[in-house]
Amino acid sequence: MILHALATADVPEPVKAVAGTGQLMAAALIGIVVIVVLITVVKLHPFLGLTVGSILVGAIAGRPLADILVSYTKGVGDTVASVGTLIALGAMFGKLLADSGGADQIVDTIVSHSTTRTLPWAMALIGAIIGLPMFFEIGLVLVIPVVFLVAQRTQQSIIALGIPALAGLSAMHGFVPPHPGPLTAVGLLNADLGLTLGLGILVAIPAIIVSGPLFARVAARWVDVPAPSSFEAPEPRKNRPSFPVTLGTVLLPVVLMLGKTVADAISPDAKGPVATGLDFIGTPLVALLLSVLVAMLTLGRGGGMSRDEIMSTVEKGLPPIAGIVFIVAAGGGFKQTLIDTGIAEVVASWVQDSGFSILLLAWLVAVFIRVATGSATVATVTAAGIIAPIAAQQGTTEVSLLVLAIGAGSLFFSHVNDAGFWLVKEYFGLTVGQTIKTWSLMETVLSVTGLVTVLGVGLVI
Repeated sequence: MILHALATADVPEPVKAVAGTGQLMAAALIGIVVIVVLITVVKLHPFLGLTVGSILVGAIAGRPLADILVSYTKGVGDTVASVGTLIALGAMFGKLLADSGGADQIVDTIVSHSTTRTLPWAMALIGAIIGLPMFFEIGLVLVIPVVFLVAQRTQQSIIALGIPALAGLSAMHGFVPPHPGPLTAVGLLNADLGLTLGLGILVAIPAIIVSGPLFARVAARWVDVPAPSSFEAPEPRKNRPSFPVTLGTVLLPVVLMLGKTVADAISPDAKGPVATGLDFIGTPLVALLLSVLVAMLTLGRGGGMSRDEIMSTVEKGLPPIAGIVFIVAAGGGFKQTLIDTGIAEVVASWVQDSGFSILLLAWLVAVFIRVATGSATVATVTAAGIIAPIAAQQGTTEVSLLVLAIGAGSLFFSHVNDAGFWLVKEYFGLTVGQTIKTWSLMETVLSVTGLVTVLGVGLVI
């Protein structure tokens, strides 16, 4: 309703290409190569790399320089307005969950109700729940001490317990909004956020099972990392919100956004007060804003935090995501440049005429950028920019599946150019080879399983 009206109001007029097909394709390819080289070889920040690449694409395509800047700044502004605010609210929510002790409460409750045999599955569940509102790096810092402590108490391999937890964290990061990757793809492709969230959880479940507890059995045979002889977990907060309250707060934004989607699906033309209310509170901005305000009470006050502590926690959630917001914004500028030069339409026509699977193409593009740059976020925003014109001609469900295919591709084979690779290596005390055999292959299994599930869902619905 509300989002649909906004989306239909902003539907752009067909873009007239500013050059021939060969020149436009060359501009796109050269631009992508330059972006990859600047990020990987020159070590330029992705924001700068995407900005330079956007200007270069427009220039090679023959667009006037002043118009290139207009396209780029429009894309940046639109993306910050639609996606940047949601990333900021998500960061505040995640910080409240961590600082209040709510995350510790989730971990302790699930572990205490698990047996030795079910612990790997419990760790996967912990990774998924913690990973739902939190960025991967923050979730990793929270989960690692738990992995070590549980491994010490049960004398199980760190790999057998750690890989499932990492799979849960990573799957949420790649498939489920409000994480920056899928959230950005939703914005750039004009996807339905609630539907994408629901399908993202659906796709994440088998992906976590296969790449987590099941793959961990194999990885633990390849790499034997015994439980630490002694490990002292950090002292938890004395006052923590209860498990039901914490879990309910974590799921609140999911319920609100899914509620809007379900209501729209049941009665898309309804205009009564109930339908209007569900439509409003299920809008991503409102759903996340309400969730943050509720979390300040349920998690903040529930965790015994003072008003000043709560405000300080909320404030500290913003600085770490500044770089992510700017990368996402530059990705929006790149997308708008592709559209305004006519490159996007040329790519869309080529894909449609080739008969190539759009979902597989989206995954492959994201895989290429991911392996080349090491950044899941850069892979997502770049791939979404390239795929955007194709998405404009697809149905609502197909667009959401495109978002998830890109998300799956953005997780493929993390290796030495990825900061996450080194975080896992150092935290688990692995060699480079051991990290590749465990973490890198786990990411690859997660990516491929996610793609297969997306393709399967596409055949059914």
